[in-house]
Amino acid sequence: MSRIEQIITEIEDYIDSCKFQPLSNTKILVNKEEIEELLVELRLRIPEEIKKYQKIISNQDAILQEARSQADAMVAEATAQTNELVNEHEIMQRAYAEANSIIEQANAQAQQIVDNAVTEANNIRQGSVQYTDDMLRSLQTIIKHSMEGAQSRFESYMSSMQSSYDVVSSNRNELAGSVVTEPEENTGAEAAAAATQAASGEAAE
Repeated sequence: MSRIEQIITEIEDYIDSCKFQPLSNTKILVNKEEIEELLVELRLRIPEEIKKYQKIISNQDAILQEARSQADAMVAEATAQTNELVNEHEIMQRAYAEANSIIEQANAQAQQIVDNAVTEANNIRQGSVQYTDDMLRSLQTIIKHSMEGAQSRFESYMSSMQSSYDVVSSNRNELAGSVVTEPEENTGAEAAAAATQAASGEAAE
């Protein structure tokens, strides 16, 4: 198992271990630092794995070249055997027949080697592409879970802020009523004091 597969398994295990949000069976609570550490390591490992499989894919040319070289060598050997056979006049007819048979066998074997090399190279390429796609699909799932978690935390934060805002607004409205009433009470008290002072002045006169 490669390190990327191990990281993906760790992320999946971590997601499975996370608790669900209250009143939800799909949204979970994650530790941002832990998930970010795993994602950073995964992001660093991906280029290494992709380069490795790209190198494997590039080797298909070498495989095909080696197969062609083997085929050419077998044809050359068959041709050499034919030349040796036809040099003898007495067995010329048999030599032609045997030479043709050898060449046909050599061509068939050479074609088989080339076909096997092409099949092997295609299998390697397909396996590499499938592995990369599986890895990216797992990464896509992880990013989706992270985005859903972030959206849920944002909605919860906005709900909390709205509640606090409503409480502050309600308190200000109550204070506003008190501010309007208090000046009227002070004006009444001042009027009473003025009347008392005026009455005292008239009595003195």
